[in-house]
Amino acid sequence: MVDGVSGNIIDLVVFLLPGFVCAWIFYSLTSHPKPHQFERIIQALIYTFIVRAIVIATEWLFTVIGNNLFSIGQWDKSAETFISLIIALFLGAIFAYLVNADVLHRYLRKIKLTTRTSHPSEWFYVFSEKITFVILHLHDGRRLYGWPKEWPLEPNKGQFYIMLPSWIADDGNETHLPELDGVLIRAEDVKWVEFLRTEEKANDE
Repeated sequence: MVDGVSGNIIDLVVFLLPGFVCAWIFYSLTSHPKPHQFERIIQALIYTFIVRAIVIATEWLFTVIGNNLFSIGQWDKSAETFISLIIALFLGAIFAYLVNADVLHRYLRKIKLTTRTSHPSEWFYVFSEKITFVILHLHDGRRLYGWPKEWPLEPNKGQFYIMLPSWIADDGNETHLPELDGVLIRAEDVKWVEFLRTEEKANDE
């Protein structure tokens, strides 16, 4: 009885493995937070069914090639598992590219089907799209000007790494810090962020 249950669990893990691999690649290459365990299993099932559909098409294609042109080997369980993992890797990478480049949602916005982006939040979208200098307003009233080399994925977690930093006084004068490569600021210390307009955009308007 125990051996039968263990065997079923192993078979289930092997069946869901391509889906988990696809999800692992996706979350490794994007900034989307990992969902809870139950949602991960649901996603793994969805990815697994997509991979299985592609594997069936691949098996048919290889069979046609083997019967009419040349044979590259025998299609068995090992070959099926190997092909499934390869497809899962490529599928996860493709999904990650579509999300990071906002490809699908950009098209859907053009046809007025949605107004959302593929990025995990508005915070991340603005920082990834608005490539410009910023001014961080700290809770203690200070203002830091500079180039955001790195920024947190969430507004209350992580750190900013600001290069070419300058402190801005109340009268608008800047105190440059040429001896520093950059300043690391905790996100929780930042009250809000100003994004400066680039010179080209200002001139266009």
